[in-house]
Amino acid sequence: MTTPDPLLFQPLKLRDLELKNRIVISPMCQHAAEAGRATPWHMVHLGKFALGGAALILTESTAVDPRGRIGTADLGLWDDSQIEPLKSVVDFVHANDGAIGVQLAHAGRKSGSQPLWEGGAALTDEVMQSDAEPWQRLGPSALAAGPGWSAPRAMNAQEIEEVIQRFVDATVRADKAGFDVVELHFGHGYLVASFLSPNSNHRKDEWGGDLNGRMRLALEVASRVRDAWPAGKPLFARLSAVDGSVDGWSLDDSVVLARELAQLGVDVIDCSSGGLTEETRALPVPRGLGFQVPFSERIRHDANVPTQAVGMIVDASQAEAVLQEGKADLIALGREALFDPYWAHHAATTLGVDPKYQRWPVRHGVWLAKRAPGLARARAQAAEQLVSPSN
Repeated sequence: MTTPDPLLFQPLKLRDLELKNRIVISPMCQHAAEAGRATPWHMVHLGKFALGGAALILTESTAVDPRGRIGTADLGLWDDSQIEPLKSVVDFVHANDGAIGVQLAHAGRKSGSQPLWEGGAALTDEVMQSDAEPWQRLGPSALAAGPGWSAPRAMNAQEIEEVIQRFVDATVRADKAGFDVVELHFGHGYLVASFLSPNSNHRKDEWGGDLNGRMRLALEVASRVRDAWPAGKPLFARLSAVDGSVDGWSLDDSVVLARELAQLGVDVIDCSSGGLTEETRALPVPRGLGFQVPFSERIRHDANVPTQAVGMIVDASQAEAVLQEGKADLIALGREALFDPYWAHHAATTLGVDPKYQRWPVRHGVWLAKRAPGLARARAQAAEQLVSPSN
């Protein structure tokens, strides 16, 4: 009888999609698009993770509206011209035994910032208005995201409806591009997250007020995207399980929202945290290994929905323990995958799953398998010399 693979390398079926393992590449902003269109950078950036063995690769935050860009060079799906460049990336991932999803987002009052390597500061209104596609920050209320940020314009009911439709239209384009998964970005202080938090949403109409009013935008977007997205394809939602502000969005609130999202057809809750304002970059949650896993565990058990854990998960044994202990169904890697794009293959070696490199791309695995016996001998000889050095 063969021993079953570790959970990290067991398949997971979500609707009609079967993931070959439980490893997901988390969205990471690249600020490398041209007019919202993917470039060769995205082909290499995302494609290498398919070669590296991850089951599911999620694109960076992809704007549903040019007014919802985090930065001027974000990916977008607000226009049909953006479909084909992304389809080329999707086709490459599929050809290399991976699945790929797109994270759809509107940055709201946190629209318009520099890339991290340029300082990450908020763009001035003058810079935003002088852009090739000028835009203005939008939000539930005229409350700035922090020092240096201009106050957004409080959205009216028509603008809210337009944004919901933008999510739907982008979802249709995502299907045309061939994506396997859509992830809705409801975290990190972006538009939907800013509607959720009482510290950024001071509205008195049906889009604010109590918890039900503040959740309305998230639930409307999820419901209408689910209707537009093929029934056989999974839908994810990323939440900031806590938004990091005093008396703000809480883990209890996230459980309530996750339960309602699941009833609407959301298949996985991607459990992140923080980001409501720039001050919450200093989130009072100790950033140790797996610091967000407790959020995933609580939502998974109390909302009865599959979850994805992310945040300082760095090695195979740690990831396997999270799954074995029932704290998540999927493990997402971000910066650790940048450090090691072949993390999934290396984890398989660590856990004894693929000693003959058969899960690697054939153009890589055959060379590694051929090297393995000689490398083992060379290492053994080197070890012997260390133990018994010649005189």
